[in-house]
Parts: sequence; structure tokens; C-alpha cells
Amino acid sequence: MKNALFAGGAMLLALAMPVSASAQELSVKELAGRFGARATVLDISLSPSGDKVAYLSSDNGTTEILYVVDLNGDAEPRALMSLSEPNSELSYCDWANEIFLICEVVGITKAPGDIPLFFSRIVSVGTDGTEPRMLTSNRSLRAYGYQQDGGTVVALDVEGEENRILMTRDFLAEYSTGTRLANEDTGLGVEEVDITRNRRKTVERPDDYASRYIADDNGAIRLKVRRPRDGNGRLTGDVEYYYRGADENRWTRFSGDLEGFTPVAVDATANVAYGFQTVDGFDALYRVALDGSGRREQVIARDDVDIDSLIRIGRQRRVVGASFATEKRQIEYLDPEMAALAKQLQAALPGNPLINIVDASADEQTLLIIASSDVDPGMSYLLERESKRLSPLLPLRDPLVDMPMSEMKPVTFPAADGTQIPGYLTMPRDTSGPVPAVVLPHGGPGSRDEWGFDWLVQFLAARGYAVLQPNFRGSTGYGEAWFGRNGFQEWRTAIGDVNDAGRWLVAEGIADPERMGILGWSYGGYAALQSQVLDPDLYKAVVAIAPVTDLDMVVEEARDYTNFQIVRRFVGEGPHVREGSPVHFAERFKAPVLLFHGTEDINVGSAQSERMEDRLEDAGRSVRYVEYDGFDHYLDDGRVRGNMLLEIDQFLAQHLSK
Repeated sequence: MKNALFAGGAMLLALAMPVSASAQELSVKELAGRFGARATVLDISLSPSGDKVAYLSSDNGTTEILYVVDLNGDAEPRALMSLSEPNSELSYCDWANEIFLICEVVGITKAPGDIPLFFSRIVSVGTDGTEPRMLTSNRSLRAYGYQQDGGTVVALDVEGEENRILMTRDFLAEYSTGTRLANEDTGLGVEEVDITRNRRKTVERPDDYASRYIADDNGAIRLKVRRPRDGNGRLTGDVEYYYRGADENRWTRFSGDLEGFTPVAVDATANVAYGFQTVDGFDALYRVALDGSGRREQVIARDDVDIDSLIRIGRQRRVVGASFATEKRQIEYLDPEMAALAKQLQAALPGNPLINIVDASADEQTLLIIASSDVDPGMSYLLERESKRLSPLLPLRDPLVDMPMSEMKPVTFPAADGTQIPGYLTMPRDTSGPVPAVVLPHGGPGSRDEWGFDWLVQFLAARGYAVLQPNFRGSTGYGEAWFGRNGFQEWRTAIGDVNDAGRWLVAEGIADPERMGILGWSYGGYAALQSQVLDPDLYKAVVAIAPVTDLDMVVEEARDYTNFQIVRRFVGEGPHVREGSPVHFAERFKAPVLLFHGTEDINVGSAQSERMEDRLEDAGRSVRYVEYDGFDHYLDDGRVRGNMLLEIDQFLAQHLSK
């Protein structure tokens, strides 16, 4: 089977490949440029026939470009559209039919009072030369407020209708003085949109509290998510889930034993909803009948980690399995054919990679697959199931093709109280004995690290650093008890685990205690700074990218937004708020600090880094702050990230050298 899968496979697309070189042969600037570069393939999708591929790439800066390739033609990428706005980007494109693609644009704008806001827009793009067309409904001149939500595609196919999609619309209130035509229905509804003529009709009346709708595989709206608001228009934090039976208009709320059930997909044939529910402290996958009986069936569950993702393929987003992460991410397939296919692919491809089926033709006979691993950023493939022909398409990160990488190995280490903390250790190639090391806590705190390619980890390893990524208590994926009350309210436990990661590296003879630093992004940056508050002698250099530095400020930054109450409850109240804010304890710091932040960061305002810099300077501590004007939380620009990696390399070399 291995040979059959590869038989006749050929490179369909030829891009300008860099000359293969080892990390030792490249200058630091070249290494930083390659590892910091934006992904070559940002998004990729397959047409209904399986004959065309669309993918998003970039100029390595702020421009995204949509390409289409006719696999039955000359197989040359053809640019259809580009977006060069610095505060906007093309996030994904899906095929509505063989001619038209539906793409989402997301970005940041400013509301009155200079308040930054996220926004989205949906556009259609024709492969026949048709000009891009805005599918997001035009805001009425009588409407109050700003239209942030440009809509979400709910279904690419509507049964019995050609060139129609279903997408949500945020209906805004309108002032009615002098007219009887003002819109009185407000909230999120669903429209059927003709993508060729941009004509639309409402198929689901708006609901003030609705935040999401989910269609079944026939294009019928079957699920609704509601998020109530208080009298000030702020989200209360409550979430309500509703369903309706086939051919019904009445909504029924999931209640009783299903109160905590989170539905995410509907199988129309079986008339069931798939979703997640916490049982015995872990999230499990369930199937619930939508015939009014409330019958619930457990599909996949574990007693060590959460089942956290549903695996769906094709235009109808057919449910074929679920995913979870132990030491490595795994998929448990419900479809025996898909399970056998994934196993064959994993055995056939080099390096036993993770296999991800990202798209399929309408008949599911042609599949778009991405294979990746800890030492491979990823390659996309086209699989023709009938002939078992597997053809490589595009590498996900062109500048890193054939560059040797360092293996990422799952490890556990003991916390001070004896709890075993899972994590991942990446050692620089061809090294032995104590080496310089970096502890790299993840962001979130509602997140976790996983086995796989990480550009930041690999850059550090290429520069000779051992890297340990701890999934400290407060990380997600390991059940309710592990997450606890989150990494802010229980910061002593979370940061204690992060510091114990460094102590373990030293105790095991992996790290030189005089050449060990800590680096983190977002919550990880917070953890890096707060580690100095608990043990200022442990790490000899601190790098914090877009860090939280003041928990009170986290709450205040949310005051102008609808999620204010949710953020306030998440951070909590009490002594931990001040004690868990590194900005108040600058005098405890001994290690030099390097800060990075984008000025358009909505997730964590740049004022957090500015205040940390001021406090450290006032305390006479060593600090340097690098600010990237016009960039958001993710600094997703190859030139910016390349510059940041150079700055980090110079900083660590200065303070962690012998």
C-alpha cells in the first residue's frame, strides 16, 4: 500500500525554493528571516469537483494574495485578489461553487473615542475575472452604531438552490423619525444570499441575543446559540443553546441533563447534534437526538485529557471523528474508511507525521491533506482515493524546506508539591552536557502547548538553546481540575510550575544555571515577568512579548467592550490581583528584561508594556522596550518577526553567554 500511495505522485506546483542550508551555514539575520517569515500557505481549499485549489499566501508583510490553480490545466498559480491594508487581512477562502470563492476579511478599526474594534467582512471572488463583490449587507444610513460583524457563512450549499449560500447578518437598529421603513428587528439573523447577483432574503429572523447559528448538511438552520446581555448591553457570561427538529420553526432549549451540552454540528440523516459536555471533570463528545426525546449517547471520552475538536470533511462538513491531545494530537475516527486511510497515509509519508484532512471534493473522492511534524512545518497533498495517487502540492513554509530541525520530545517534571507537570523539551542538534536554555510558557492562560512544529522554538534551538514548554496547571486540555480557577486567579500555582520547569532543567543537567532565561508571549510574557516576583535568581534573562503586567489594567481595558463582566469575573477580585501583577514588584527583579508590543494590540494593550518599562526604570532595573507601530497582538509580519528574533538573539547572547 505504501508504494501504491506514492505511485505516480508528482509535484504539481513549483515555487521558488530556497537553497537547502543548515542552521550553521546561515547568518543569524538569515535564520531570523527564515524562521520569522509568514507561512507560505495561510489557508488552502479544494473546489467541489476537486479540480482546482485555492490558497492564500503573502508578500511576507501585510499583503495577502489569493491564488487559484487549475489542476487539469497548466497548474500555474493565478492571482485573483490581494489585500494590502495594514490593519486588515484575508483570513480564509472557501469555494461556493466551481466559479466563485467566498472570502473573509478581518481587521481593526477605531470607534468614536478612539476605541479599537475588531471587524469582519465577507466578499465573493470569481475565478472567471469577475470583480470581487461585497456580500456583507450595506449598513443603512439610518442605522445606529458600527457594523463590526460582517457575517459568517453558515452553509455553502442550500438544498434545491443554485449559487446560494446562507450567511448571518447583524441587523442594526435604525432611527424611525420621518419614516415607516426603519428596521425594528435587531440582532443576529440569517440570510440566503445569491452570490452572483448579491440578492438576499431573510430566512431566520434576527434575535438580539443570538451569537451563532449552525446549519445541518442540507443547509437547514438547526442550532442557535444565545448570549444574554445585561441592562448596560454587556454580556452576562451565560450561554444558551437551542435546537429545532427537521421541518420545524419552533426553537427548543437544551435543558435538564443537557444544560451543559455544547452542540457544534448536526447530522440531518441521523437527526442528531454532535457536541461536547463535561463528565467527571473532562470534556467528552456526545450525540444528542433532535426529535424531542433528549436521548444522549456518549461517543468518545477519556479520563486523562479533554476531547476538544470535532473532525469534519467536505462541503457539508460531515462529522467523521474527534480529536484530543495527549503527548501528541490524536484523532479517533467514527468513519472506518477514514480511519484506515489516515493510518495508511501516516505510514506512507516520511517521519510518521500528523495527518490532517483539511478539505474534500463534493463526492469526497479527492482529499486535500496536510502532513506535518515537530521537524516538518508541513506539506499539502492531493489524494485521489480511487487511484490511490498522492501528489505533493505546496510546502506550508517555503523558506524552511529541507532545513534540519530539532526534535521535540514529550517530558514530565515534578512541581514543588510532587505533581507531575507535562511539557515538551527541544534540544539543539548535536549537543551534550549543560547548555544554555530557555523556558517558554504558553499564552492564554486558556491554552496549552502541543507536539508539532513551532517557529519560535526551532529558531531558539537553531541558536543553541534547549527549550522547555511546560503545560503548567492552569492550562487547558487536561480537565477541569488542572485548569482550576485559571492562571490569573491561581497564579502562584501556575508560575510555581513554570519556575519548577527551570529547576528541573538544571537538576537533570540539561541547562547551565548561569545561562538560563525565560521567554513568553501574551500570558506567557506575563508568566516570564511574574517568575521574577517569585524567584528573581532563577532566570538570568527575561523576554516578554505582548505581556499582561497589571491585572487591574486587564479589567479596565475591557470596560468599553461587551465582555467586560466576563473579563472581570475571569480575573477575579481580592489580594491576588495586586500580588499577581508584576508591575507592582519591579524592585524584586534581578534579571534584565526585554519587552515587545504592537501599538494596535486589542488583546493586551501596549500600555501594559509601557507601564512595566516605566516601573523597572524607576526601580533602577535593566529594561529595553521595542514597540512595533501599527501591529496587533500577533505581530504577524515576516519583517517584524524577523527583527524581533534578531533582538531576542542579541539579548540572550549578551546575558546568557559564559
